[in-house]
Amino acid sequence: MLPSIEVKENVSEQRQKIHPHKFTMWIAIGSITMMFAGLTSAYIVKRQQPGWISFEIPRMFWLSTTAMLASSLAVQMALKAFKDRHIKSYKNLILLTAVLGMVFIILQILGFQQIWKTGLTFSGAGAAQFLYAIAGLHVLHVFGGVITMLVMFLKSLRKTSRSYNSVPIEVASTYWHFVDALWVYLFIFFLVIH
Repeated sequence: MLPSIEVKENVSEQRQKIHPHKFTMWIAIGSITMMFAGLTSAYIVKRQQPGWISFEIPRMFWLSTTAMLASSLAVQMALKAFKDRHIKSYKNLILLTAVLGMVFIILQILGFQQIWKTGLTFSGAGAAQFLYAIAGLHVLHVFGGVITMLVMFLKSLRKTSRSYNSVPIEVASTYWHFVDALWVYLFIFFLVIH
């Protein structure tokens, strides 16, 4: 009688613990948050120096924000579809998330080109250096998320045994929502501070 009680308690304890992949993701999110907090703080400090040249937010950044928000909705719907075992919807939505991520990246590049044409180059003084560094690092993080979504899409195409473990899509969607929220923060930051 006693061993079955111990087994039930052990199972209950396991359910309360965070999955190691989720824990690792939260550590990574914390590190990335600290990096961007440091960069945006440096931006605030540096803009007080003489010779600071401000910039206008490119129109493409508004469009890229829309694409990023839509991709966050798509990945959330993909997670729900996976948990409901609607695999066809899951495949379509995870691919849509990746496509919207690529649209975001393309729109960011077009926005950088608009800034570059105004004469604010990476080697110049002022806000452009920070904009290229901060937004460029964010684009790299989004690109990593796009690769992850594409890998998950390709895995969903396999006809072999299927695993209904939702941890990978939960981790990926958490990361995707994070890069989405991070861009919204950065976009508002540049709107207010520039």
